[in-house]
Amino acid sequence: MERFYRAVVRHPKMVIALFLVCLSVSLALSPLVGVNYNVADFLPADTISTRAIEVMTEQYDTGVPNARALARDVSVAEALALKSALAAIDGIDAVMWLDDEADILQPVEYLDPAVVARYYAEGDALFSLTIQESKAIAALADVRALLGEDAALSGGAVSTAEAKTSTIGQVQIISLCAVAFVIVMLLLTTTSWMDPLVVLLSLGVAIGINMGTNLIFGTVSFVTDASGAVLQLAVSLDYSIFLLHRFDECRRECADAKEAMVQALCRSTSSILSSGLTTVIGFLALCLMKFLIGPDLGLALAKGVAISLITVLVFTPVLILTLLPGIDKARHRSFMPSWRGLGQLIRRLMIPMVTVFAIVVLPSYLAAQKTDYYYGAAYIFGEDTEVGRDAAEINSLYGKETALVLMVPRNETARELALSAQVQKIPQVTGVTSWVDTAGATIPPEYVDASIREMLLSDEYSRMVINLAMDVEGAEPFEVVADIRALAEEYFPGEWLMAGEAASTYDLMVTIQQDMLLVNLVAVGAVFVVLLLSMRSVVLPFILVLCIEGAIWLNTAVPYFMGQHVFYISYLIISSVQLGATVDYAILFTDRYMEFRRQLPKREALVITVQTVTTSILTSGLTMTVVGLLMGFVSTHQILAQLGMFMGRGTLLSMISVFFVLPGMLYLLDGLIRRGTLGAGAHADTTTEMEGTLDA
Repeated sequence: MERFYRAVVRHPKMVIALFLVCLSVSLALSPLVGVNYNVADFLPADTISTRAIEVMTEQYDTGVPNARALARDVSVAEALALKSALAAIDGIDAVMWLDDEADILQPVEYLDPAVVARYYAEGDALFSLTIQESKAIAALADVRALLGEDAALSGGAVSTAEAKTSTIGQVQIISLCAVAFVIVMLLLTTTSWMDPLVVLLSLGVAIGINMGTNLIFGTVSFVTDASGAVLQLAVSLDYSIFLLHRFDECRRECADAKEAMVQALCRSTSSILSSGLTTVIGFLALCLMKFLIGPDLGLALAKGVAISLITVLVFTPVLILTLLPGIDKARHRSFMPSWRGLGQLIRRLMIPMVTVFAIVVLPSYLAAQKTDYYYGAAYIFGEDTEVGRDAAEINSLYGKETALVLMVPRNETARELALSAQVQKIPQVTGVTSWVDTAGATIPPEYVDASIREMLLSDEYSRMVINLAMDVEGAEPFEVVADIRALAEEYFPGEWLMAGEAASTYDLMVTIQQDMLLVNLVAVGAVFVVLLLSMRSVVLPFILVLCIEGAIWLNTAVPYFMGQHVFYISYLIISSVQLGATVDYAILFTDRYMEFRRQLPKREALVITVQTVTTSILTSGLTMTVVGLLMGFVSTHQILAQLGMFMGRGTLLSMISVFFVLPGMLYLLDGLIRRGTLGAGAHADTTTEMEGTLDA
């Protein structure tokens, strides 16, 4: 590697030009990357609901009802006129109202009260809409303009459209705040006013290249688009910090700046690559998820970290050397303390902290397994948002409602009649719109209104729209979906298909639960192997993985003790992200400890290690913490907000574990570590003079 680094520092203009060309191309490509906000689209292709949607798209012009719209203070005649106007809006495929289930030529008071209550109450009309996903934003804007500002809108299409419009602005706020905080942290933790510029330029190049090269995926998920850049900034920041601090150390030993940079690169490459590789593996573990948001985020972030590593080891050194005259002119005294006092405090607290860690880690693991989860996107906007308030109001007036579409083979009238009758016996079913229920079993299709015929019949299928008074996810909805599927299998074995938000969420639950154990085991196992090979130790990987995994269990147990529901997507992602991103701190701490341990007794080695690494770890760790908390507090999209809170709280817990638990483990297991590590060469603790100095 030394020969390569010497070649890099000899050709700074060539290196800078190459990276700037890559950045320019990537920035030009970045706007072409599509973003998908629909969680259900990331289900595996072989799930029942996914196949049903594909077939329904081929066979029918309309999909599953995915929105409800409440119009205030309208008569029946006005509601019918609004229905026609809604159906004429571009992007709305179908509108259902009271006249689809009852003969409204009769006075409303003579109709079935239960049917009327689902569509018309106290002079307000509730319409069920089927909206095209690609046109949802414009269509919903037209709906609100038609119905007035006092209208209320809810449903999956509304949530997805709101996610598209609100997330972009919120991500910009989060990114600006994150950059501002990074600048402040770097000003405090470096010794030149120019250092923040160097770090941000370096990481900005890496992030820009990564965003543009996401075009190889065609489309990315909203999670990747919203969190990818800030996550890459947070997890990659420490690589630049490691290199800057090593370069400062080497310059004190070597007057020639280029030679000092080569030596800094040689000395820091092992730590940087080990840290980067564990982070990449943590992200790549997400690729094992069948739920495709995992691979989407995992590949994008793994690529981003790899690009950051290349940038830090190739572009950053020549950038530092190019700007070195300005960096030296802008030198200032360090604003950081020596951390000697912190080292002494940790030395005194490390054994009690290991004891506390041992007591709480198992209960935390068990508590994390008992947390209540949301699997879909039904609750991504809380009641403090317009979407949440509208949904709560509609639910309070008309009750909760969702729709399922069940497709069965056409021209099987007897079986379809029997199935419909059984479905209608389910307590949560409030109505079934099907060919046999609407047109009757004996009326030829050509004698039925074309709009009804096209909505319910295709060349191969007869479609049943099942309205249910329930949430789209939870124990009750999942049970109902399973019951209807069982009935469909009983009457049409292997021939039926079911779509709808509740059906997709049910499939999400099944798919995601299958992912959990595999993803976590592979992430932990792969990180363990990397540490085993890089540290040449059979003991240290156990210590480091346990230290960080314990912090992860503590982090994911918090919602259980607070009585909160957790979006399972956030939980799965953070398990890999926290391991891959924060094990870097444990690696840096352990590497420097082993280095000092060769010359010093273990207590002194620990104190000096704390002095040496604290600034680097705090710079990166506090940045990840603040970025996470910003996502948590700023984002109204609850999946992103929970991911942010997990990241912020988890990074803080990982830092506490590294500073207060890891030293105690290294101290207590020092002898075992020396025997189980190649080339440990530790200093023997044979004198008491140093101990007395430490206690002083």
